[in-house]
Amino acid sequence: MNARGGFTLVELMVALAVAGALAAVAYPGYQLHVIRTKRTEAQVALQAVMHQQERYFTQNNRYVAFGAGVDGPEARLFRWWSGATPAASAYEIIGRACGSEDIADCVELVAIPGTDRVDNRYRDPSCDRLILTSTGMHLATGPATRCWR
Repeated sequence: MNARGGFTLVELMVALAVAGALAAVAYPGYQLHVIRTKRTEAQVALQAVMHQQERYFTQNNRYVAFGAGVDGPEARLFRWWSGATPAASAYEIIGRACGSEDIADCVELVAIPGTDRVDNRYRDPSCDRLILTSTGMHLATGPATRCWR
C-alpha cells in the first residue's frame, strides 16, 4: 500500500483555476453591492441633513447654504460628508438654493461622489450625483432611472 502525502501540481493548479473562476464571477457582483451600499449611505445622510435643514427653517424661517468650502457659523452646523468621517465617505454633500429660487425659500442638497475632500476613487456611473430638495424631489444626474428606493 502506497500512501500519498500531499497534492500533485496538477491538482493544485485545478483548485487555483476553480478559485480564480469563482472570484471572476463574484467580483463584479461585489463591486455592485459596494456601490449600492455607499449610495444608500449617501441617501440616508441627505435625508438626515434635510431634517436638520427643516428644523433650522422652522426656527429661523430660512434655509442655509453649506458645504466643505462654505464659511460662516451657520454653514458649520451641517455635515458635508456621507460616512462616519470625511476620509471614509464616498460622497461630499453641499446645500444650495433650488434653481433660480432664493436659498431662504428652497434648499437643494447634492451628494457628489468621489471628490477631493472624500474618497476620490469612488464613482457611481449609474446614478452619479444624488439630489434631494426641500420640495420633496428625489433626483439623480446619472443615466439610471431608479436611484432612489
